[in-house]
Amino acid sequence: MLLSEKETRKAAANLMRKIKASDAVVTVRSVMETNQRFAGNAFTTNGRIESVTAEVTVWIEGRRGSASTSDFSSSSLAGMVAEAQRIARLSPVDQEYVPTLRLQKYRPVKSFHHSTADPSAGTRARELHRVLQLCEEAKVIGAGLHRTVAAATGSLTQHGNWDFEASSSGSLAMTARLPDGSSSGYFLRSANDLNELDTAHIAREAIRRAVEGRGAQVLAPGVYPVILEAQAVSDILSFLPGAFSARPADEGRSAMSAPEGKTKLGKEVFDSKLNYYSDPWHPNLPGSQSGPDGLPAEKLFLVRNGVVENLVYPRYWAKEKNRAPTPGPVNYILEGVDSGHALEAMIGNTERALLVTRLWYIRMVDPRQLLVTGLTRDGVWLVENGKIKHAVRNFRFNQSLMQMLAPGNVDAVGKSERVGGSGGPGSASLYPA
Repeated sequence: MLLSEKETRKAAANLMRKIKASDAVVTVRSVMETNQRFAGNAFTTNGRIESVTAEVTVWIEGRRGSASTSDFSSSSLAGMVAEAQRIARLSPVDQEYVPTLRLQKYRPVKSFHHSTADPSAGTRARELHRVLQLCEEAKVIGAGLHRTVAAATGSLTQHGNWDFEASSSGSLAMTARLPDGSSSGYFLRSANDLNELDTAHIAREAIRRAVEGRGAQVLAPGVYPVILEAQAVSDILSFLPGAFSARPADEGRSAMSAPEGKTKLGKEVFDSKLNYYSDPWHPNLPGSQSGPDGLPAEKLFLVRNGVVENLVYPRYWAKEKNRAPTPGPVNYILEGVDSGHALEAMIGNTERALLVTRLWYIRMVDPRQLLVTGLTRDGVWLVENGKIKHAVRNFRFNQSLMQMLAPGNVDAVGKSERVGGSGGPGSASLYPA
């Protein structure tokens, strides 16, 4: 079971009292996960995992040491603290040490739902039974994973800051495949409140893509305009958040670097139709009340109307550059300035393009250009004269994200929707077609 805030803080405070160091931070985390797998149109396994872990990081004369344990016996906790202190004494001086935070004020985020933390196994079985029925009716083979993750995490610094929050997420990821293996479809959606997860809709979308992918034809390799569904946008932009890290940009190592030691901060790097930001309190994608450094999170624009508005400065690098540290990001939302374009309208307004459902096996080729390579998967179609003509075989692609999103290269942007999230709280994003 998940620890309450009172229980989490008591455990953290007890650990802090055991520490003899010049500075320290203690983190206590409890997690409860459930999962149900199915394949070949039948249930395969289900599981439940509960865990509680503690971690301490200490600094002794500027030297850092960390240790963790999942054994909450007195001897194990004492041994963990002793191990962290032993490592610190053996370590070189931490050149990037900044003192742990003093008391901060956080604005809570509602991302926890009891229905998701401890779901009814019977309700889930009935929902997935309907999913399997839909597969049988469509004469496809279904496989997938229904998963819930709930976590309660508390962090206490030696300087007195306490940061606690609980979060939850439920998801269904499903693949449908034709019996002869000639076509497949995939769909994934998640929600913080499991009651909002429409499993039948997820199944129907995966099945539709598999059925409509019949008879895929070979197209010659070349340069094609593309219409990317929201899932494909999420897939290909997986490396985009890291590009906004200030240190690589300042050091000339990233796509946000500019000549003569400058950065692209304040420059119109992206198409003016695009906004890219973080909002902890977004109703469809609640984030976290605190950023990676523990600072209180705020709504943060990385890109506004195509202009790079912020780079992410952690506390150490902000001190080096005499800047304020960045309060986030804690989630990622890509929106169009004019996002009224439905996917059907994009198809209808297109002379010739590829409609791409999903991308995978994506790898970085050149971080200076955000050049990535990967493969299409689970549905690609040729669009001609405003209509889907036929399915096509998969492609390998090479694409610079900076070029793809550059001014003038984005014709239309759809309404953002929640995609991804099978990895638990914090792994979903809001992206448009």
